[in-house]
Amino acid sequence: PYHSLSLYRRRFGGTCMLLPKRSYGAMKLISGVIALLISVLCRVVVVRSLGVVKTLPTHRQSLNTCLTSSLQPSWWNSCDVSNLPYDSAIRVLVKYHETYGDLVIPRRFIVPATSEWPTEWHGVKLARHVYNRKWWTKHIAKKSDRVAQLNKIGFVWERMQPEWNLFMEAMVTYRSIYGDVMVPASFVIPRDNNEWSKGCWDLPLGNIVHRLRLRHDFLTGDTAIERKNQLDGLGFVWDVSEHNFLKFLTALRIFSKLEQEEHEHTIMASTIRVPSKFVVPSDDYRWPMILWSYPLGERCEYI
Repeated sequence: PYHSLSLYRRRFGGTCMLLPKRSYGAMKLISGVIALLISVLCRVVVVRSLGVVKTLPTHRQSLNTCLTSSLQPSWWNSCDVSNLPYDSAIRVLVKYHETYGDLVIPRRFIVPATSEWPTEWHGVKLARHVYNRKWWTKHIAKKSDRVAQLNKIGFVWERMQPEWNLFMEAMVTYRSIYGDVMVPASFVIPRDNNEWSKGCWDLPLGNIVHRLRLRHDFLTGDTAIERKNQLDGLGFVWDVSEHNFLKFLTALRIFSKLEQEEHEHTIMASTIRVPSKFVVPSDDYRWPMILWSYPLGERCEYI
């Protein structure tokens, strides 16, 4: 980008790029925001590329300070809390328990920067540090008195499992409840639901499944084949588009077959005509249960 920006700078005398005006108010707003972002980014690239920061160290410091302050809050905690003593962790856990009534800490919970919470934990993702094998090994292992202390305030030991184990436990539970593992992308395991293990509460199961299909999360290293086989055993769908098409095709074939049986003595056209409001009946065992309540007519409208 340096060469292009240098040419632009010599030609127009700067790196402020303006987008053409639009007649619509929304487009003007969007164009203004984009122009501002491009201008800021281009100026940063040019300043660094031209070596200005090397000759003017105060500019580098000012620039880094500006970028840092704009990207994270002033109260953000940058210390390594894994080195804090056990008593410090207990104080923050007791405070969480007093505030929320349990220790089923959401994975995204960040300790508030208020006087009620221990200062050294401000801005820290609490669950990431206390439900951690390293923390367990360092502070809890072989110390029964601490185990009893944590049990007293409701420490969720299931959360100490590897993420893969929690994910598979959640998938098995989802299948037992819904009959399949076609987890919607927005699905988050509900709290205060005894059908689910406490260790799985608030787990963004749909998002994990989506990333698993997209990026093959968890499927690396020596355990990749074994884990893939575990998912296949649950009926995991790797290609949702193909699965949906095959489901539609199966429903269409059954509909055609049933229509032919009902009009056995009538000459029928080769074209399959499905009423737009036709839904597979949920009490007709001529249809597989997996297709019950399937809106076949609506799907045909999309084609």
